[in-house]
Amino acid sequence: MTIFDLVDSKPIAAYWNELESNRIPFLGEALFPAQKKVGLELKWIKGQNGLPVALNPSAFDTKPVIRGRIGVEKVETELPFFRESMRLGEKDRQQILQYMQNADSPYLRDVIGRIYADAANLVSGALVQPERMRMGLLVNGQIQIAAPTAKGGVTYNYDYDPTNAWRNANTATLTTTAKWDQPATANPVKDILDVKRHQRMNYGVEITRAIVTTKTWGYLLNNEAIKKDMNTLSGQNIILTDSMLQQYFLTKVGVTFVVYDKMYKDEAGQQQQFYPDDYVTFLPGYALGQTFFGTTPEEADLMGGQLADASVSVVNTGIAILTKKESLPVNIITSVSEIVLPSFERMDDIYTLKVA
Repeated sequence: MTIFDLVDSKPIAAYWNELESNRIPFLGEALFPAQKKVGLELKWIKGQNGLPVALNPSAFDTKPVIRGRIGVEKVETELPFFRESMRLGEKDRQQILQYMQNADSPYLRDVIGRIYADAANLVSGALVQPERMRMGLLVNGQIQIAAPTAKGGVTYNYDYDPTNAWRNANTATLTTTAKWDQPATANPVKDILDVKRHQRMNYGVEITRAIVTTKTWGYLLNNEAIKKDMNTLSGQNIILTDSMLQQYFLTKVGVTFVVYDKMYKDEAGQQQQFYPDDYVTFLPGYALGQTFFGTTPEEADLMGGQLADASVSVVNTGIAILTKKESLPVNIITSVSEIVLPSFERMDDIYTLKVA
């Protein structure tokens, strides 16, 4: 066995798949299931959902009236590309070769484990990008990703609502005493019922779920109107628990709240929330779109052994892991890449409220 057998895309992919089996999925992975596609172009049809239109009356023995596709919009765009690598240098290789003299050396296992962990970190970073895209769409219908100049300076901006039609109809901002951070005057139950009525009347959609962060959920736990509704005699003294409030909303308005606090570090190294504080996105109980993974150059051109010094494996539908040997200097490059973008066919079915 050589070092190239150890630092190869296939065992690294197997290592990742073992980690993946224990990973808690991102929320967006269920709302936008992964799909594989060829090429860089993404096309989908939006706006075809909504209230049913009555069938046109017709006389016998006449040709049917042709119905137009009201409000249907074809969306086309190009998928963005992401790639980053890590290098196993000559000093590291020499250390590994020394440890390989004793295959049972715990030092060897430790060094190889760190190399595999580095590759797994790259794959984890690849999973961050589609999730931040999906959450951006749920908040304002936009995707904005920018790398610092030191890291390539590439910027991706996608607006799924260029005419503001969706934002004007399906988003709103609470003001003054209606804001949820005003516990004495806010009326969240009324706000939720208004959203449910709006979606039902305009699109025939039944809202059953809502996404918030812990901070936003805290506004609801402190709301006086809710406490009094749950305990009319001494509502001001009731201490709500998460489970009590969840059951209250399920019974009162038929909505299950998902508290989503997962975080990531952006390209500048700053901690960010996938879903922001002070917003609520209301949605139905089905998928809203798909997360399309394109075919990376590594997968298209190097998979299958086209190059003797390169090995490529694909994980999580479309994330490519590449290991490549270099002769001068003598290095091994581990690269992870993806081409990914979500579609949003059910964009009209959600409603986003800025509550504070």
